[in-house]
Amino acid sequence: MAILNAIKASGAIVRLEPADFERLATRMDAPLVVTRRSSGLFGIKYEYLTSHKGLIFYTKSKEPVRLPGRAETIEARAIWVPG
Repeated sequence: MAILNAIKASGAIVRLEPADFERLATRMDAPLVVTRRSSGLFGIKYEYLTSHKGLIFYTKSKEPVRLPGRAETIEARAIWVPG
């Protein structure tokens, strides 16, 4: 039930491949991107979240995603998206 309520509150979350996220951010005028870098047993993981035209876009990668220089980034302690 909590997951369903979270989905309703957050709207649609679109999971993208890292290359597709890069292309989306490049097409945006001034993207605001929430980032998170974490390390664990399986190495470093990078997560990215941005909003565009009413949708939320998310990706995770083992390598940093290249963002345009005009992107504003916010480093988050955690990013949670419904599974």
